[in-house]
Amino acid sequence: MTSYKNDTAKTAFLFPGQGSQFVGMGKDFLSRNDRAHHLMAMAEKVSGFPLEKLCLEGPLEELTRTLYLQPAMTVLNLICLQAVRAAGINAEFYAGHSLGEYSALVAGGVLSEEDALRLVTERGRLMERESSAHPGAMSAILKLGLADVQEIAQSCSDKGVVVAANHNSEQQIVISGDVSGVEAASELAGQKGGKAIALPVSGAWHSPLVADAVPDFVEVMERISFRAPAGKIFFNVSAEPETDLAVIRSIMSRQIASMVRWYETILAMRQHGVSTFIEIGPKTVLTGLLKKILPKEHDCICLQVEDSASLARCLEALQL
Repeated sequence: MTSYKNDTAKTAFLFPGQGSQFVGMGKDFLSRNDRAHHLMAMAEKVSGFPLEKLCLEGPLEELTRTLYLQPAMTVLNLICLQAVRAAGINAEFYAGHSLGEYSALVAGGVLSEEDALRLVTERGRLMERESSAHPGAMSAILKLGLADVQEIAQSCSDKGVVVAANHNSEQQIVISGDVSGVEAASELAGQKGGKAIALPVSGAWHSPLVADAVPDFVEVMERISFRAPAGKIFFNVSAEPETDLAVIRSIMSRQIASMVRWYETILAMRQHGVSTFIEIGPKTVLTGLLKKILPKEHDCICLQVEDSASLARCLEALQL
């Protein structure tokens, strides 16, 4: 295995979640790599879904159903992780955006690949159940800070349910809730100088509308083995690393209905000395957010791997 010129102790692997999917994702690695096929076959067996067909052929509407998308995105992230590590790239820091946190738990040694697929399959089932019982919406609010958006959400509490769900960058906050609450908050955000963009989602993720999934998910997690992290995993709920397994279980159950503190997570990683960020999985959503979070004059390396071409570019950038 090639020696890694960049300091592993200053490298973070970041894993995307729902919203990074596209029809055809994984085609390159699946067509070239038997190990990728082995992972996909395992994911299909665990989930009971035709994930490879959904990933490669769609239709996008079916792939985007959270029931299918959660195991599909997770196995794609893990296939990309497998290729990255086989190329000799390693890290000591890990984080995943919402669903991507389960890929981070695998990368950080807390979960086995199979157990991660079991968890996200059940998570997808429970979240789809809650989205059917409590329909909702999500919108991205741009040009306003978190405190402003939270104040807007509070002001609209008489119109419906609405909360800040994802703090993605300093001035990109996603709100989540029922349709009337999200629409009212979006309108008020516009009046206060913000810009609201409705998101094509199938549920009000990270809001009270999906909180009823938490107790059932706790029961599912009780049957899964968690191991002590190898490296530092930064969690969505706290934006901090954690090693206590009981605390990790609690965090991962609450994550479903809690705000994703992504902006704080990246800043915390920088404070811990991370200077190389590698997004591992489809698209460049998290790499795009890095450009908004990091100072303009930063000295960080920001890379992404989803196929053999992007892996080659990553190896070149890391001088491997």
